Amino acid sequence: MKKMEVDVAVIAGGPAGLAAAITACENDRKTVLFEKSNTTGGAANMGMGVLGIDTKIQRANFNDISFAEAFRSHMEYTHYRVNGPLVSAYFRKSADTVEWLQDMGVVFAGAYRYSKDSAATWHVVMPENGKIGPRAASGMIKVMTNHAIDLGCEIMYETPAYDLIVEDGVVCGVLAKDKNGEEIECRAKAVVVATGGFGSSHEMCKEELGLELGKEMFTFMVPGVVGDGLKMMWKAGAMKYGLNFEVAGGTRAGNFGSIGNAVSQGDLLVNREAIRFMPETGMLNSTYMGNALIDQPDHVAYSITDVSLIKKYKKNGFPHISIVHGPDANEGLLDELKELQTNGCPDTIWMADTIEELAEKIGLDPDTLAETLDEYNDACDCGIDELFAKDVEDLRPITGKGGFIAVECRPGAYGTIGGVKVNAKMQVLDNKCHPIPGLYSAGTDCNTIYGDSYNFTLPGNSMGFAVNSGRLAGDGIEDYLD
Repeated sequence: MKKMEVDVAVIAGGPAGLAAAITACENDRKTVLFEKSNTTGGAANMGMGVLGIDTKIQRANFNDISFAEAFRSHMEYTHYRVNGPLVSAYFRKSADTVEWLQDMGVVFAGAYRYSKDSAATWHVVMPENGKIGPRAASGMIKVMTNHAIDLGCEIMYETPAYDLIVEDGVVCGVLAKDKNGEEIECRAKAVVVATGGFGSSHEMCKEELGLELGKEMFTFMVPGVVGDGLKMMWKAGAMKYGLNFEVAGGTRAGNFGSIGNAVSQGDLLVNREAIRFMPETGMLNSTYMGNALIDQPDHVAYSITDVSLIKKYKKNGFPHISIVHGPDANEGLLDELKELQTNGCPDTIWMADTIEELAEKIGLDPDTLAETLDEYNDACDCGIDELFAKDVEDLRPITGKGGFIAVECRPGAYGTIGGVKVNAKMQVLDNKCHPIPGLYSAGTDCNTIYGDSYNFTLPGNSMGFAVNSGRLAGDGIEDYLD
């Protein structure tokens, strides 16, 4: 067995673990980071940027939002079912964290809204190709990784930690195994666990959250995100707390991405009973959509439109866009429509000449779906949605001209959130809410600041919490070791 002694051991090299390791190194603490993969970043490599409150970037573009505004908004959004001091510590640190990242070489394209209904808190990393979109944050991960190494952090790749060393109630190290099978005993004065939840574990998602991956819930299935860090902390006495999915429900259009965007514009949405169950514009907030889908029979719904609307969206653009699905999100729309008409996609997308035929293909009651469509079109014609008070500008009749299209919608999630309870210094708490000496967590494993719904109104929240909580953990360790 290889033996090591360090000041700080960090488990996992996502944005939270990297931030914790860098902060520890900045405090002249000998630090080692155990990463089970052959690269750093994890799910963050698919992301775009971090939340910032009252930053210089925001102020320079007249998009500033004060701490007070953001804090009140978040607490009201979550109905105060969250740790207020933790939210406060995170939000107050966020502006400094943006500058901290800039100082190490991260370049931000600006501060953006996710959609028109959100604040411009999303500090999106300037991507290498200059085009803002998913995976932009991978550049930030590279910068953070190189900076950690430059500061003296030892990163041990393909070396998963599998247990914590606990003596007399104090966490004092990590047990790991490298790619060659050699056991490692790493003694440490403090340990940070930042393993990213369990969003790729079929077993844990079913056991802890009651939904079966790939059937009832669809996550990003990031390799290796299977709850190892949570199991270690629970074994060490941590309170099991706040487990949930970071819900992001939507259409399952497969390779038909532009059509998926088209049928997410909030036209007609029905469940297995062929009835409307929410104002369709709720589809535009992925959290709202996912929450509603989880509550439907068989956790499924169907978004219905027609070819004439598809063609209007191609000509005029989508009425609703976001930074992820921007003005060019309808590129290839007609090519995808032609491919769909030629080859079909019977598992998740259906086309039919009549609404009754569409219902039969999906497996819905034809009479009920026809009645629902008639009632919806009546609402469009008179400009009043008596059922859900949908905005008149979003009442677009679906006539079936050119053919009806339906796309299956399922609850999805970026992954899981929560698992242990922490205080504002990121100390992991036991079942009596007492800190477990030497044990800290950061990122998704301890992200319990959303209540039951991710806050899209303050975008950049998950990665922002990851980086800031990693820094808070590093600061908390310094207080602990002084």
